Amino acid sequence: MGDFHVNPIASLYLGVRDLHRPEMVMLALAAATLLVGSAMVLAFSHARGEGIAMRCARAGFTGLSLAAGGWAAHAMVLLPGRSPANITAWIPSATLGLAVVGLLLSFAACRFRTAMDRSDLQFSILVKNTSDYAICMLDRDGRISQWNAGVQALTGYREQDVIGMPIARLFTVKDSSGGLPDRILNRARQTGICKGFWVCRRYDGTEFWAESTLEKVCDAKGKHLGFSLITHDVTKIKETQQFASEASARLDTALENMHEGLCLFDADERIVLCNRRFREFWQLEEADTLPGTPLGRLIVAGFMNPDGTDKAAEHLWAFRQMRDEALFEGTSHPLAAQLGKHRVVSIANRGLPDGGWVTTCTDITEQRRSEAKIEHMALHDPLTGLPNRIRYARRLDTELEQAAEAGLRVAVISIDIDRFKEINDAHGHAFGDGLLQVMANRLSASCRDGELVARLGGDEFAAAKSYADRAELDDFIARLRSELIAPVKIGEQTVSVAVGIGIANFPDDGKKRETLLNNADLARRRAKASVGQTVCFFEAGMDETARKRRELAMDLRLAEERGEFELHYQPQVSLKTGELSGYEALLRWRHPRLGLVPPSEFIPLAEQTGDIIAIGEWVLRQACLEARNWPSPQKVAVNLSPVQFLQPGLVDRVRAILVECGHSPRQLELEITETAIITDKLRALHCLRQFKAMGVKIALDDFGTGYSSLDTLHSFPFDKIKIDKSFLSRSENNPQALAIIRTVLALGSSLQIPVLAEGVENESQLRMLECEGCDEAQGFYFGWPAPAPGLDAHEAAILLPKRGTAGMPAGTIDAFAPALPAIARTDQATAKKM
Repeated sequence: MGDFHVNPIASLYLGVRDLHRPEMVMLALAAATLLVGSAMVLAFSHARGEGIAMRCARAGFTGLSLAAGGWAAHAMVLLPGRSPANITAWIPSATLGLAVVGLLLSFAACRFRTAMDRSDLQFSILVKNTSDYAICMLDRDGRISQWNAGVQALTGYREQDVIGMPIARLFTVKDSSGGLPDRILNRARQTGICKGFWVCRRYDGTEFWAESTLEKVCDAKGKHLGFSLITHDVTKIKETQQFASEASARLDTALENMHEGLCLFDADERIVLCNRRFREFWQLEEADTLPGTPLGRLIVAGFMNPDGTDKAAEHLWAFRQMRDEALFEGTSHPLAAQLGKHRVVSIANRGLPDGGWVTTCTDITEQRRSEAKIEHMALHDPLTGLPNRIRYARRLDTELEQAAEAGLRVAVISIDIDRFKEINDAHGHAFGDGLLQVMANRLSASCRDGELVARLGGDEFAAAKSYADRAELDDFIARLRSELIAPVKIGEQTVSVAVGIGIANFPDDGKKRETLLNNADLARRRAKASVGQTVCFFEAGMDETARKRRELAMDLRLAEERGEFELHYQPQVSLKTGELSGYEALLRWRHPRLGLVPPSEFIPLAEQTGDIIAIGEWVLRQACLEARNWPSPQKVAVNLSPVQFLQPGLVDRVRAILVECGHSPRQLELEITETAIITDKLRALHCLRQFKAMGVKIALDDFGTGYSSLDTLHSFPFDKIKIDKSFLSRSENNPQALAIIRTVLALGSSLQIPVLAEGVENESQLRMLECEGCDEAQGFYFGWPAPAPGLDAHEAAILLPKRGTAGMPAGTIDAFAPALPAIARTDQATAKKM
């Protein structure tokens, strides 16, 4: 193949269309250089020939002839100071050099243009195929002229749908009708660019948030060609922003409506933010809590400082100490601070990683008041306001500890009101509550520093005093006693109150609280059991008595199972006819080690332990069984304990025992006391009426010793009234006792209720009862209590003269009593009915 020759003209021709391109300009320059050189050579050779050349040489110019490409081209170049020979030699070289330079420049420009074209192609492909961003060109009217794949991916429009489509169709109907697309285009025309967020509409009608940039496009002369539009889907970003905004709004709402005051500080002790509650809490203005406010200025404004600006430095130091301790320990446990006399604040400080901290404040004044009230309720008696058992125990423990360290003595005092239950039942619960309140007020009034009183429950009170000299204790006890035994007036009623006071001393009578309380209770019981004694100090023997009492209670519980109970019977005589009217069943306990235990000892014990219920049923059943086997039918009287009478199902239980034993209800008399009735009068009346309907007789026992209410006699269907034996034993020497007997007999006569007198022991007592019109009598004069009566006793009763016992020789009445062993007679001095 031949050599490659670049034809400048061809190159020039090829580049006419792209003269503005750099590589074509260089190619044109190279071609022009070749043409000029050729023209000069031709002009020099043919116009004048050698003569011209010589004239030119004499004038100082040199001519140059250049031949190129097999054809002659002549040009004339006038160069001063050059010989024609040199010019002839230089022209071809210069022309060739210029041509080479032009060709090199043209080649470099072509290479550069090829690279640019390749880069433009790659960039065009990149833009065309980008799917994350929608890029399109708009004409001057806002119609889409070019687009990339991102437009279809983002909007769902295909190429045939989108080309020529107005940009307004990408907006929502609302925005389009509102003129938003036109405003965006106009802004871009005026300012050259418009950026913003707006809602766009896809081909399927769904909407999305778009971030778009619309930029005006002009040519090199500034002529407006159209617009470029770049759009990006930011729906997720908007949703995230919306969620964050809503969360922030909720947080702000929660922050502003917090019950606690909150203030956030940075590491430089400056406010970052605080809520409304914090300002209200400390009565601050919003200007006092602006972001950037120093802690010191906040203290001056009133934070943690109720004392004004003069104390601001002290309160600032105190708060910093509190904060530093919390941050050092790494805990946010709140600390309670007393601000002023009536305000308590809970403050917590929690450190932050950047060196700042959060302070939260809560007003706990009401909480502390409520806690104090609850604590007071938990430690004080609600009725009297005195310390209760728990509070008394704590105070007493403290007193004992201090006394042990100081070498002092402590008196532990137990107090209760005698017969409080009877007072409560007689006058009502409201009166009883009022009595307790009066007694509590008196106890409190009698106390001085170092003295303690409390209500332990019911009618039981307690006191304590530390002392060094016995005279101090005696003075305290005298003050307590004088306050307690004074008459109490509540409303229109006045009652005299008796109390029992028991005292145990630390350390002589015990070193522990429970021991001292127990010993004080023992002393109190001794005081109540002793007639005329109000105050009793604990003695060592009392503990032994209590121990024996506990042992006796355990033996009593097993007495029925061991067959240690037996019934004795005492005759009852009609003073009108002189005939035997019946027997009263009396319970006896024959202990295998102690022998015959007096009823006055084991009956109250059985009532306290609740064993009286089972014992009472055994007595009733045994009396009915034995009475059924007597030679002649006789009425048998059985006592019902108040504890037994209050048990539900009593009437059904009595009926079942009568059926079981085959004993006639008409030969059974139940003796009850007024105490058993008055507790629940309505229920008692219902029970008594059921007994009466069965044919069982009811006797009111021990009348005159309890309430002796006329309303009781009038309201309840009694068949008999029994005068307590204590009145008959005092009647010979006590006019009041005799007057009471006459009053009861007159009352029974007027109410047509027979009256039986207990405790007849001699003839003079018998004659007095006959003279006063008593219906029946019972006592040792007629017969000692003995086991079930035999035929001889009944026969003796039948032989009793009809004219009565008045004027009978002494000893004649002994015919009523069967022979008794000596132990039975000696028992009667302490006999108590059951």
